[in-house]
Amino acid sequence: MRSSKSRSRNKNNRNRPSGNIVNRVFDSNGPEGKVRGTPQQIIDKYNQLARDSQLSGDRVATENFQQHAEHYLRMLAEAQREMEARREEQERQNRDRQAERDRERAARMERQEREAQGQSDAPTADPADAPQPDVMEVADSGESGLVETPEAEAPAEKPKRKPRRRKPQPEAAPSEEPKAAE
Repeated sequence: MRSSKSRSRNKNNRNRPSGNIVNRVFDSNGPEGKVRGTPQQIIDKYNQLARDSQLSGDRVATENFQQHAEHYLRMLAEAQREMEARREEQERQNRDRQAERDRERAARMERQEREAQGQSDAPTADPADAPQPDVMEVADSGESGLVETPEAEAPAEKPKRKPRRRKPQPEAAPSEEPKAAE
């Protein structure tokens, strides 16, 4: 009973690969040879082989096939129990999250209703009617109380460079000039 999944694909090189064994394909070395398939397919095949051997009168082979089928049946049942437990845990977490969202929504609605009640009870006051502070003029003392930042400073202009001088090109050899003329 070895999973037919290649070991090179398994990143952490464990003997027992994790994951969904309900859909994994196994190679089972049974008494009559290799049986390949998902656990449910292997169970069906061993049950069929057990029926065939029972009809032929071979009680030992029948028992052997039934034991092989039972092994895969246990594996499948365990995997389904784990999947069911995982599903129930996710449903419980989803219910908890939904209940928390409902509580937050109810609290928000209640707060908004209270704010609306508080605003409708109080007469609307015009901010222009409220007492205004006198405008205070501050003499320019050179200190504004602000922090100097590098962005505030204007970048100093770099002196312009003179253009690069070109190196004088060597004069062409006289033998090359007639070729260019042709």
